Amino acid sequence: MAEDHTILREGLRALLSSKSQYLIAGEARDGLEAIRLAARIRPDLVLMDLSLPKISGMDAIIEIKRVSPATKILVLTVHKTEEYVAATFRAGADGYILKDATSEELEMAINKVLEGYRYLSPSIADWVIEGFLEGKRTQDPSSPWESLTQREREVLKLVAEGYKNKEIADYLCISPKTVERHRANLMRKLNLHSASALTAYAMEKGLVTK
Repeated sequence: MAEDHTILREGLRALLSSKSQYLIAGEARDGLEAIRLAARIRPDLVLMDLSLPKISGMDAIIEIKRVSPATKILVLTVHKTEEYVAATFRAGADGYILKDATSEELEMAINKVLEGYRYLSPSIADWVIEGFLEGKRTQDPSSPWESLTQREREVLKLVAEGYKNKEIADYLCISPKTVERHRANLMRKLNLHSASALTAYAMEKGLVTK
């Protein structure tokens, strides 16, 4: 389980541990910890929040699929937009369920994903299908967000969380000058000109919670 809110994580643990068919192999409070645990444990399934500290759930999905390809990933999130659904499945997720789902739906979603099926919450499936049938683009591939590299997204997230250049450099094992270059690229690509504007953008994209 990858979830930064302790109460929710404890509730999920109590719920799933009460079922004999499930064993909670590990718990992560941020995206980096989720990646490290997945690489070490190689679990059957990761229950993944999207708005995680340090490394976003979206980027963690990509990395977990790289280090443990057989691991299934079921996203559990509050985000209901078509953009998030499409981006999550593109990243490699196997299922998408909302946090206001019932415990029965969560169990069904877990089982479906473990059986090899894709799962999407019925409450959002209808309009996602409608959008597909209408030929709507869920996200413009040439948008500023799509132009960002994974490293730039990592720097954006850390900037939004309030880390200074030196702290970001130490955390990512890069030089402060490289961090400055990434920040400059972010501002240029996004046409934003301050740390507060970058933070607001990161919140809009769900990289950090408000």
